[in-house]
Amino acid sequence: MILHYYFARKFLLTFLGLFIVFIVLLGLINLVDDLHDFPDMSFAGVVEIVLLKIPHAVYQILPLIIILSTVSFFVSLARSSELVVMRASGRSALRGLLAPVFVAAMIGIVTVTMLNPIVAATAKQRNDILSVYRNEGSSALAIASEGLWLRQGSTTGQTVIHAAKASSDVSTLYDASFIKFSPEGVPLQRIAARSARLGTGEWHLQSAKVWSLAPGGNPEATAILRDELLLPTELTKDRIIDSFGKPAFIPIWDLPRFINQLEQAGFSARRYAVWFQSELAQPLFLMAMVLISAAFTMRPARLSNTGLAVLSAVLLGFGLHYIRNLAQILGSNGQIPILLAAWAPQLAALLLAFGLLLHMEEG
Repeated sequence: MILHYYFARKFLLTFLGLFIVFIVLLGLINLVDDLHDFPDMSFAGVVEIVLLKIPHAVYQILPLIIILSTVSFFVSLARSSELVVMRASGRSALRGLLAPVFVAAMIGIVTVTMLNPIVAATAKQRNDILSVYRNEGSSALAIASEGLWLRQGSTTGQTVIHAAKASSDVSTLYDASFIKFSPEGVPLQRIAARSARLGTGEWHLQSAKVWSLAPGGNPEATAILRDELLLPTELTKDRIIDSFGKPAFIPIWDLPRFINQLEQAGFSARRYAVWFQSELAQPLFLMAMVLISAAFTMRPARLSNTGLAVLSAVLLGFGLHYIRNLAQILGSNGQIPILLAAWAPQLAALLLAFGLLLHMEEG
């Protein structure tokens, strides 16, 4: 028990040290990049968006930090001959993995439950600040049981858009209604269309009916029917999806309710479901990174090429990380089932790690 506590404390301190180093490095790198990308923004504003970006950047490279922490931990044990002493005392080297694996699992749980909401909030805040800086106009999207509500804004006024349903990529609206307002909030025009497809800088409306809402007039008497109608817009599909909320912008605690709300409104929530399940599987992936790194680095220093072992562990970790991201993309696109996309790469990495360990230690 004392040995496990010693290994756990040493591994955790190694992880925390590398975690702080990466925060500082990422902060400096992003500060230089953002000073170049946003020359008209004040230095304080650039520092703000850099600080908001750091949590998301660190969250993305967390598996790499775990790999490097494990490599550093076991290389230090090998060089100090602590692994040799542990084996000589009759303990299996595999038992020495229990503490690092447990710490990695706890890091994964804390990351998903506590760091994930912080990352979601800071990433959303940074996106909003950059949208204002780039003068992209204001837009908002809400999902309700009666359909989709979208607001697009510019200096010429606001337009409120309602649709009974939409395509999975929110680029085509069905049974759509557009209500234009002046900058003072006075309704000017209402348009109802069977469908509205978002093109480049304009909405393509099919089977549209236009009512003028000018004061003193008779909207129905002056209504105009159009087979096709073009409406200018500053919205793009990416901006609508961003307003809709990227999965990374939604805290994991709110995702189940958000997914349920989307499905009740008749919209596809597949990419949110894949993201949610992948986040739940994050601790397994971090445990697999520890086991894979240990398989290459926990042998005595005199019996292995340390540089080659470290490189092999990092490359294999990157390969598994790429496969996990590829599976998430395939799951979001509907090419493989959600649970398979989210859990199969993590379980495969874990089984691969066990296989490598058994081959290196017992083979």
